[in-house]
Amino acid sequence: MIDDHAIRVRGLRKTYGSHVAVTDLDLDVRRGECFALLGPNGAGKTTVVEVLEGYRPRTAGEVDVLGVDPRRATRQWRARVGIVLQGTGEFEALTVHEVVRHFAMYYPAPRSPGEVLAAVGLAEKGRARAGTLSGGQRRRLDVALGIIGNPELLFLDEPTTGFDPEARQEFWELIRGLSAAGTTILLTTHYLAEAEALAHRVGVLARLGPAPGQEDGGRMVEVASPATLGGRDTAETVVAWDAPGGREVVRTDAPTKVVTDLAAQYGGEVPGLTVTRPTLEEIYLNMIGARGEP
Repeated sequence: MIDDHAIRVRGLRKTYGSHVAVTDLDLDVRRGECFALLGPNGAGKTTVVEVLEGYRPRTAGEVDVLGVDPRRATRQWRARVGIVLQGTGEFEALTVHEVVRHFAMYYPAPRSPGEVLAAVGLAEKGRARAGTLSGGQRRRLDVALGIIGNPELLFLDEPTTGFDPEARQEFWELIRGLSAAGTTILLTTHYLAEAEALAHRVGVLARLGPAPGQEDGGRMVEVASPATLGGRDTAETVVAWDAPGGREVVRTDAPTKVVTDLAAQYGGEVPGLTVTRPTLEEIYLNMIGARGEP
């Protein structure tokens, strides 16, 4: 039987001296899934990801990534994992193709550098010096280096920080393509729109604050699809329209019925009709704000 999980974590705990960074964390990421890890600064996102990547030892708990405990990672395991950090390095004097070809030599069965450059939209930049690339193009190069080993699992750390809206949309299309091709992706981001655009599911990390018998560490508050996180799909909806006497607003748990009644009342189209559910950002801020987060 093939395990359907790329990542499985049970009871993860990490401390730094007396400081508890993460405690009692459980997490499952399915193979082929794009999973977004959300949380305010200090909630433990970086710690969790570095444990999963095998770069930081855990204090307690069980961690399985692609069937291997990361703290006993081998070169063969690392070849199955791609990591895109916030900045991979400086290769100003090398051409884009030279950089990718150099990194390909670290893997036993890398993808073709030309194929990877085409996949990330840099085919026409192969002979350009890395130092001449724009910010968005450099980020594409970072992704190229992350996928040159043909990884089963790709870690993306704040991938579009500093991007303009057009570059961010182009990058999202790149990530959607990788996900559609079957690559498992773990994404950390502060952009809620990014999580909603890319992730099949999201997990919210937060520091709950001490309670009797509990430690003050980052915990997983909830894991759900972006559409259902925090009861978003059943949350109170605001229906508004332009009535003869002015703008009317109704808050309801049954928006379909309200709209149907309005359509019957107006004989078809309802003037100025808007139907608004809480955004993912509103739900997220409410979740962490209710727990005393900054």
